[in-house]
Amino acid sequence: MMALRASFQAHSSDITVRELSAALLSLVALATVTLVYARWMHVTNATIVALTFLFIVLITAATSRLRVAVITSIASMLCFNFFFLPPVGTWTIADPQNWVALFVFLAVSLVASRLSHVARARTEEALGRRDELARLFDLSRDVLVMTATPDAVSHLARAIARRFDLEYVALALPDEQGWSVSAAGDDTVNLEEEQLTDAFQAAATSLEFDAYARTYAGHRSMETNGRTVRLVPLRAGTTPIGLLAASGRPIEPGTLDTLAGLVAIAIERMRFLEERKSAELTRQSEELKSALLASLGHDLRTPLTAIRVAAGNLKSTWLPADDRTEQSDLILAEVERLTRLFNNVLEMARIDAGAVATEERWSHPSEIVSAARDQVEHTLREHRVSITLAPDTPVRLDARLAASALAHLLENAAEYAPRGTSIDVSSEIAGTDLLLRVRDHGPGITEGDLPHVFERFFRGRSAARTRASGTGMGLWIARGLVSAVHGRIWVENCSDGGARFTIALPLAASTAGEEPAAS
Repeated sequence: MMALRASFQAHSSDITVRELSAALLSLVALATVTLVYARWMHVTNATIVALTFLFIVLITAATSRLRVAVITSIASMLCFNFFFLPPVGTWTIADPQNWVALFVFLAVSLVASRLSHVARARTEEALGRRDELARLFDLSRDVLVMTATPDAVSHLARAIARRFDLEYVALALPDEQGWSVSAAGDDTVNLEEEQLTDAFQAAATSLEFDAYARTYAGHRSMETNGRTVRLVPLRAGTTPIGLLAASGRPIEPGTLDTLAGLVAIAIERMRFLEERKSAELTRQSEELKSALLASLGHDLRTPLTAIRVAAGNLKSTWLPADDRTEQSDLILAEVERLTRLFNNVLEMARIDAGAVATEERWSHPSEIVSAARDQVEHTLREHRVSITLAPDTPVRLDARLAASALAHLLENAAEYAPRGTSIDVSSEIAGTDLLLRVRDHGPGITEGDLPHVFERFFRGRSAARTRASGTGMGLWIARGLVSAVHGRIWVENCSDGGARFTIALPLAASTAGEEPAAS
């Protein structure tokens, strides 16, 4: 309140063009009325003249500053005396009653001007409070959409400067190195750390409420670079957590205190979001570790048991040669299965670390499909693989990652499709993408599982029905490998049964005169 009144007084102390225009218009109006009443209409009724002059004074008081209304009141009194009170044309007054009328007129005009000025000032004050409340509301909406990013405090400082139309705003937060200052606004102000420390320590010593200023103690002002910077404590409850520095247009202390409270809540909210994000990452990490250990424990048990039994059988002297070959093949298949499992773990670690290396080269789609089949040969031996290449022209991309991602799709199709069914593999060049498709003739994917197919460790309802083995890492790894080359992968159910997975890999633009490598 005090700051707002002081701003009104400081503003009224300067003669503005608007005030000069209002005073000139008022004097012109008085001169016009005087000329019309005295020279044209020959009005001699002092009451009519006084009421007309008073009406001009009230209009001036309602539309301009108090001193303009006072000047108009004095000018109207002089015109009233000189042109309408006998003896007319002199400054003397013959009838003592006219003295009373003259001074009553002056008193009424001054009182009316004062009342009008007070009403106008209170209206401006109410409008100012409404504007400040709207600014606080807009800032609170800005706070709600802010996230816990490294530059969130800087964004908050810019939002304050923009919403409150301030030339300089800084949020000073104590840290291990001293002070972390995030500034915004058109001005550049150097905040001295010593003054910040003194203001912060003073805010921490006591918490008193000034009922007259409607603010808590701790407000300070500092002069720097020829500007007055106001320092307001940021308090989370009763504990100060930093300082708000503001310079520019005057803001009453109560509004500054409310603004500081809102800023403190915003900063605490950002810290809470950051802590919650860290806790969520920790929880997810623990869940992933548990899921990985469970999956590995489950999938390691079967091949290790098979290898142990087969190795024991090979020790038997009575085992025929054909059975020995079968047991050897079983050991090799299970070892390859273990190798694939550990390769999946390594690929998952590389994807998480963002360490998937890419290398573009010329290759034919048939080479990519052949390399993918070789990686999962033992898994595909109980299925027919149909390959359609249209066309098999050389393309430039990372063939190694493409083959690895395709191998995971083939392995997934072999796991979930019934034995003896066909797995269809096709390639197509569409625009600037190479499309690789894998179609199985299994039960398909339920609608509820479709959005989660490429999630880590996810195994849908069909896995329980078909008792398919797997860790749920394959499709997630395929998506990670495809994403490493900025590609896309998706799945859809076919109308006649089964599911179709599609990989879209962007083709690199070849340089002028470059020839594709020989296949």
